[in-house]
Amino acid sequence: MKELDTAKTIHLLNAIMEAELSGVVRYTHYSLMVTGPNRIPIVQFLKAQASESLLHAQQAGEILTGLDGHPTLSILPIEETDKHTVYDLLLESLNHEKAALNLYKNLLDVVTDASVYLEEFARGMIGQEELHGMELKKMLRDFDPKVSKAIS
Repeated sequence: MKELDTAKTIHLLNAIMEAELSGVVRYTHYSLMVTGPNRIPIVQFLKAQASESLLHAQQAGEILTGLDGHPTLSILPIEETDKHTVYDLLLESLNHEKAALNLYKNLLDVVTDASVYLEEFARGMIGQEELHGMELKKMLRDFDPKVSKAIS
């Protein structure tokens, strides 16, 4: 096994925390902005995403402090697009999930062959983020079947 690059790992875990904490704010905002006949199930989905983002941030923070790191107090900037159609909210959600997926993939690259626990954590989170992306793509198909293929 190789030696864990603790500094890189801590840096990535802080970046993950920033992304996940911004997800809490993002998904909470989105859940408040949904209108229309499908509002209730979409609001429930978005609230669940906000709760899961908080859990992910907490998990990353626990690992980070276990490595003697200091958790960030920052979140990623969240652009207010003033586009609040369900389509726009779901598309922005998909973009957010893709960015989070890339962070977890970067973490996996750093920890592979250095920590079984961190590898498993990263792989599990990658699986969850991929699942979220698939769910969002399915939801976006109602708007245009070509959209989910174009944004893969």
